[in-house]
Order: sequence, then structure tokens, then C-alpha cells
Amino acid sequence: MPVSPSDIPVVSAFDVEQIRKDFPILHQTVNGKPLVYFDNGATSQKPRQVIQAMVDYYERYNANIHRGVHHLSQKATSAYEQARETLRSFLGAASADQIIFTKGTTEGINLVAQTWGRNYLKEGDEIVITAMEHHANIVPWQMVAEETGAVLKVIPMSTAGVLDLEAAAAIIGVRTRLVSVVHVSNALGTINPVQEIIALAKKTGALTLIDGAQAVPHFKVDVQALDCDFYVFSAHKLFGPTGMGVLYGKADILAQIPPYQGGGDMIREVSFERTTYNEPPLKFEAGTPNIEGAISMAAAVQYWLGLDHQAVQEHELDLLHYGTEKLKETGFIRIVGEAPEKVPVISFLMDGAHPYDVGFILDKEGIAVRTGHHCAQPIMDFLQIPGTLRASFAFYNTRAEIDRMIDALHLAKKMLL
Repeated sequence: MPVSPSDIPVVSAFDVEQIRKDFPILHQTVNGKPLVYFDNGATSQKPRQVIQAMVDYYERYNANIHRGVHHLSQKATSAYEQARETLRSFLGAASADQIIFTKGTTEGINLVAQTWGRNYLKEGDEIVITAMEHHANIVPWQMVAEETGAVLKVIPMSTAGVLDLEAAAAIIGVRTRLVSVVHVSNALGTINPVQEIIALAKKTGALTLIDGAQAVPHFKVDVQALDCDFYVFSAHKLFGPTGMGVLYGKADILAQIPPYQGGGDMIREVSFERTTYNEPPLKFEAGTPNIEGAISMAAAVQYWLGLDHQAVQEHELDLLHYGTEKLKETGFIRIVGEAPEKVPVISFLMDGAHPYDVGFILDKEGIAVRTGHHCAQPIMDFLQIPGTLRASFAFYNTRAEIDRMIDALHLAKKMLL
């Protein structure tokens, strides 16, 4: 679990300048200014090791997998399945067969909704989510609820961005079949008490799905310790490639649910009369997969695991605290979401200015932040705001970059107000 802010020193000894050498994209100018990349919540940058893993695949052993007896196919198959084992270890899963490769978090949630949800939900059953979900953990459940007659229930949150656990205990009941919860809010940075929510679900016999897209870049996750039934995340948030992700599922559940798509690799035998399906995980991986994506995702995981995680967390929390205080010191910035447990994500507003206009000026100063509702429109509706600016930090960001953002915000104030 993440380190508590009270447990860390004010300034970390983390050698961020050495780390930054691994990320070639950071060393460029945008609009004539050195790039400051604070949009890691949308997608993270990639170290040379990940880029090289993809290049090596295409230059040295590009071939289709699971189908060929020739050398290149065997080498590609071995690397692909070794990537699955790397991800098994990364999540603490019991077996590599519980690791399903997907296009990302969104496809992982949709896979569960369209296989388990369509087959096991019925009229009057309840699906419980939270008020701070990404659209990807709302819309698939709305779709399956409309089809099956199930009902969507929502755990509320406070204006500080904290889930109401008392309300959760009342909402999760005998009709609850699934509780699907974001581990970390992409819009606010809140670290949710998923362990407690999973425990509430288990009392009623409900299954649990955890959206870990914003969690895995910041702290270690152990799916067996959590005892969740499903866990999903995307590689591109974890310093890996886009179009790649993981769905972890408990073995007995994966064995029971039907395939997601039909095609090659997910079959054992096909005739015009009937088809028999493969075992998990191949049952859920139809067609030629994103081979280089799996291999480079494993390289990203290996890179992340090679870091000193205590130092990383100290550095990131220092950025969070420093950035928060510097923004407050301006006197014209309002922080949106101040939960006591957060990853290094700060949503904020400039009084009297639209987030898009501020973000446009920051870009002219070489500073990349996200503006809008961050695919979490219900949060903005609840807070009665059109959206926010969001600065989301990674371990390769620095205090000096935060100072540049503050200077740019002062410039934006002069231009807009």
C-alpha cells in the first residue's frame, strides 16, 4: 500500500535527473520552451528500455505466435508468454492463466460486462459503482443493465473527494451481484479504500472488479492480498505502450464465463456443426494479439520493478505536497479534491477563467496539463463545475517543473483576468 504522507521526509533524495535520462521525449522544446509534461494521468512517457523492446521485436523476431514451428515464431511465442508470466508476478496472481491480455482497462471492463454480466445478471440484480468512476467503469454497466434488467447503484462521495463508506455498507446488499470500483480516481487522485469495499462485497457474496489504471503506476498491487475477483489496468499509464492492458480474474470465474470474441487461438476444434473453446487465458484472446505490445509492456513492468519504490513514493508525495502548497500560495487557484490519501494528481481551477483557456496558455509556455472533465463527468456535475485543470505527476517530474507551471499560471492570470 502507498506510504502515508506523515511517514515521509519533506524532500526526497531520489535521483530524478538520472531517471530522466531514460526518457528521451522529455528532452525537447514545445513552442520554444523546455517541455514540462504533467499529463501522466492520461498517458505516461516511455523509457528507452521499453522503446528498445519494441524495436528488438520488429528487427529480430517478428512472427506470429502459437501457430508456427519455425524459429522466429517459437521465439516470439516464448517472449509473449514470458510477458504473461512477468505480469503474473507483477500483480501477485497465482497463475499466468489468470492474466488476460486486452487493449486496456476499458476493454477489460467491457469483457467482464459482456461475458459475466450478460450471462449471470438478471432483472432486479444490482451493480454497485462509485461516484468517482471513469466513464469506462460506468457505461459498460449501464449497457448491460439495460439488457438484463439489472439496476445500477452508486456509492456517494464528499466534496473533498472521499467515498462514503457508511453509505457503501448500506448500498451493498443481498441483491448486489457485482461491486466495480476505481482504485485511484483519475480526476482527483483519491486512493480509495478498496480493501474495505471488497470486504463489504464478500459479506453479500458479490463479485468485485477493481479499476487499477491509475494505481499501478504509483504503488504495488497484490491481487491475492486484495482478494478481488477481477483487476484491470492499461500499459500506457505504466510507462508502456498504448493499446495494451491486462485483465486479471480468479481462475474459477474465468473457467465459467463464455468467450468474449470468436476467432483464432480461442478455439480447440472447429467444425460447421460446433466449436469447442480453449481454456483461459486463450479463451479470451481471439485473433493475432498485440505481440510487441505484450513484450514491451513486460519491459515497462521490469523497468518499474527495478526502481526503489520507497524512494519513488517519497519523491512523488513530495511533488504532490509541494505542488499543492505552491498552487495555494498563488491566492487565485482553487484545489478540487483534497482527500487525505492521494497519488500525485492535483485538479484545480483558476477563479474567473475557464480551464481550457488556462490550459491553452500553459501549452504556449511548454507545459502539458489536462483540461476538461477527464472522462469523469459525473464528478464535475456533482461539484457543479465544467471541468478542471489537472496536473498529474510521475517519478520523472521535478519541483523546478512545478515552479515553471506556477509562473505560467501567473502569466495566464494577467492575460485572462
